[in-house]
Amino acid sequence: MSIKLSLESLEVLDAIARKGSFAAAAESLFKVPSAITYTVRKLEEDLNVTLFNRSGHRAELTLAGAELLKEGRNLLNAASELESRVKRVAKGVETELTIAVSDLFDITSVYPILEQFYAQHFGTRIKLTQEVYGGSWDALISGRADIALGAPGDAPPNAGIMTKPIGSMTFSYAVAPHHPLATLAEPLQNQDIIRYRSISAADSSRNLPPRTSGILTGQDVLSVPSMHLKLQAQIAGLGAGYVPHQLAEQYASQGLLVIKQVAEPKHEFTIFLAWRSDGGKAQQWLIKQFQLLNISDILLSTAQSR
Repeated sequence: MSIKLSLESLEVLDAIARKGSFAAAAESLFKVPSAITYTVRKLEEDLNVTLFNRSGHRAELTLAGAELLKEGRNLLNAASELESRVKRVAKGVETELTIAVSDLFDITSVYPILEQFYAQHFGTRIKLTQEVYGGSWDALISGRADIALGAPGDAPPNAGIMTKPIGSMTFSYAVAPHHPLATLAEPLQNQDIIRYRSISAADSSRNLPPRTSGILTGQDVLSVPSMHLKLQAQIAGLGAGYVPHQLAEQYASQGLLVIKQVAEPKHEFTIFLAWRSDGGKAQQWLIKQFQLLNISDILLSTAQSR
């Protein structure tokens, strides 16, 4: 099947519609009027439609011509964007970047950085995703993400990933005030904890083995998609579990959770900014900005997790 449309013919159609005449279109495109007339006639013959009503002084589009112009402008815009993207790639600027943000963080906290990013006019499209636990590492290694903000714990072995610690996080064991563990003597022993359901934010890894933490062998578990929903489940008394200490304190001060001392507490772990090492200039700019973030400022708050 031969293609009867060309970008050049669509540009001519667009110019005539904007300028109101074949002569004015020819002048704006630096062409002779006869070339414009020929292009339109050839297009009309190829498509077997009339594109312009030539009865008046001004070149007016027919319904068919208007529809062709409407869709044609989309094609022209797409072609222009493609040309720009190819040029950006040649200059070492990515066409698209995906940033995986940990579910421990408020994803809107990166918006001010993105506002600054767009002001740089890289032309790079940004996609934000949210990952849980080891899912941040999985997203990087599998290529689903280019940058991971808040990847927890040790990175899996992979030569193509760069990392930088941006802080550490401690966790507190917390239950709702009406949960049976709330009034039990401290420190809570494992034999006390195992009797009650644990709430877990399920690791979002697709290829790496999912990570778990703070769950005892044989303990009943309710898995939810994120830390936000884990907190809500614990406030509802559906189970107990570890939550970031800063959040636990905020909820405890509101009487929504009770922090309990445990005999075998969960260890503090490091939070990383991680990225694929094959990135370009746009990624490098973002990495510099993300390194300036304070994780206590971007952590979920009680307001965001309601």
